[in-house]
Parts: sequence; structure tokens; C-alpha cells
Amino acid sequence: MEQFAELPMQPSLAQCPYCITETQVKVHSRKERRYRCCTCRATFSERYGTPLFRLKYPLPIVMLVLALLSHGCPLAAIVFAFGIDERTVASWQERAGYHAKRVQYQYVCRNTIQLAQVQADELWVKLQGHTAWIAAALCVFPRLFIWGAVSLKRDKNLVLQVLSKVRKASGRVIQPVLVSVDGFAAYPKVIKKLFAIKDRSRRGPPKRTPWPKLNIVQVIKRYSGKRLSHIERRLAHGDWGTTSRLLVQTQTQVGCANTAYIERFNATLRARLPSLVRRTRNLARTVKRLEMELFWSGVVYNFCTVHTTLEGTPTMAAGITKEVWSIRRLLTMRTPDIWDAELDHVIL
Repeated sequence: MEQFAELPMQPSLAQCPYCITETQVKVHSRKERRYRCCTCRATFSERYGTPLFRLKYPLPIVMLVLALLSHGCPLAAIVFAFGIDERTVASWQERAGYHAKRVQYQYVCRNTIQLAQVQADELWVKLQGHTAWIAAALCVFPRLFIWGAVSLKRDKNLVLQVLSKVRKASGRVIQPVLVSVDGFAAYPKVIKKLFAIKDRSRRGPPKRTPWPKLNIVQVIKRYSGKRLSHIERRLAHGDWGTTSRLLVQTQTQVGCANTAYIERFNATLRARLPSLVRRTRNLARTVKRLEMELFWSGVVYNFCTVHTTLEGTPTMAAGITKEVWSIRRLLTMRTPDIWDAELDHVIL
């Protein structure tokens, strides 16, 4: 419980939410944990701009509950152990998930990541009354979860929501990249459309052409009944020479093209999201709640979970952070509101 305990107030790290420029901030009330801006004289709560703002429960209890939710503890177990109303816990998780989505966009999607190899896959999940699909993308070398999306249909729009954020995470740098996916027909079309540049070498309007070193491999598994009988690897775009070099560069154990890393991440999601456990009775009620659960668990996986092979977190391996984040730091990280409109925007 030490990592969830109240810490001393640090006015040097606080920033006034009402002033645009950097201003000096002093402690206004230690009992109420409020700061005062020396420029505009406004007072504001220490939790302002975070999912912890205006919560009546003690901060250590809220953080402990959210930490348990991020690692797959069922909602019913938390309600029974802490005596907190189910709707209150669900509200906390929704707040934390939305906050985690903004943190993910700020630190991962708005960054420039050396992608090298990206794997994407979908998961079928059962909701109350209907079914849905979860799509996720993973950068292989740092094991970094880039983005995820939830939809009632497995279609082009679901793939587009995820891969558009992968394209944004690459920045404006045209780099060699290998995208390993399954046999879903929408993948090659969307990838070649997103990872494209304007060709101005010819007369007339410029045409969009795929990146020079873009490689797309589809790993198609054939089944005989319930038993895997054959694996077909199809090069949808690029050349096998560049693909082989990227495989050597990114994979711990060099082998053929595969989707093993994203499938391992899917197994982590099934362990951390009770609604994804096979034959579960803890079904998610709505697509929005499932999406918030996905981002909360995925961002904790990125920033707070140490991997043995990486000797750190995925964000540390990707060069985004320099140390392991605690749940407290993740929840108290402020993100600008001006990016809210960009979260679900698809870039073409």
C-alpha cells in the first residue's frame, strides 16, 4: 500500500490550469490539498485535470481498486471485498480508461517510433446481448501496444481505426517497416493506403504510392476441424529480402514471418480483461465500457509492467519513458484537452 499512500504536496511540479504561460504556484491548503497561482490568484485542486478529480473516496483505495481492475480482478470480487457500489467502481474504470486513452495518444501516437515490425490482429468477444470485435496493433521489438479499437463488425473501418494511429506513431519519417497480419482481406488495402507518399515525378496530379520499403505479410492458418493443419505465408507487398532483414532486427528468436507477438498480447488481454476470458460470465455491457477496459489494461501494460526479456517496460524499450511508472503517476498525469477531438479521428 506504500505506492498508493498520500505524498507530500510539490508546488514546484504543479501547473496552473487557467494560465497559458508557466507561472509560480504555491500551496493554498494542505488539508484540502489545493494550490494557488501567483499570477491569476486562482486556486485549484491537486487532482484537477485527472480522473481522480472530485472523487469522495480516499485516494489509496481508488488507486488500489484500479490497479486490481487492470490485472483482471472481477468487478464482483472488488465490490464484495471493499463494499463499494458496483456503479461506482464501473465509473472509476471508465474515467481511468478514458484518461489512459489520452495518455496513450499523447506519449505513443504523437511520438516518432522506430516501428520496424508491427503486428495486428482481432479478437472476437461476446457482450451482453450481442458480439463485438477488438482490434489491436503491437510494435514487436519493444512489445509496445500502439492502439486498439472495438466495433460490432469486423470490417475495414475497424482496421482503419487502429492502423491510422500506427501510421501517426511513425511520424513524418519514411522508414522500412514490416506489417504482419492474418488473412483478413481489408489489411493490405488499408496499409498501402495509409503508408503512402505522393509521387510528383510525373506530370499531372500527384498519385499516392506505397512507401519504398513497405512490406506486408499475411500469415494464414488452415485448420482441419479444430486442428491446425497448415500455415501459409503470403507476401502481399514488398520483397522477401527486406522482410527477412526486418525479422532478424526485431524478433528475439529469428524465424519465419509470424503473428506470435500480437497473439501473446491477446493472451495478456484475456488474462487482464474478465470479459475476454473464455466461457466467462463477466460479460461487458457496452462497446464503450469494453473499450475503456481495453485502454486501461493496455496502458498499464505499456507504462507500468516490467517485462523480463526487456528488463523494463515497453515504453522504456521504445525510448518513450526513462523509468517504470507507478499507478499513481499514470493517474495523475495531466493531458491537454485540445487533443480530445483527435482520439477517434482517422488520418488518411
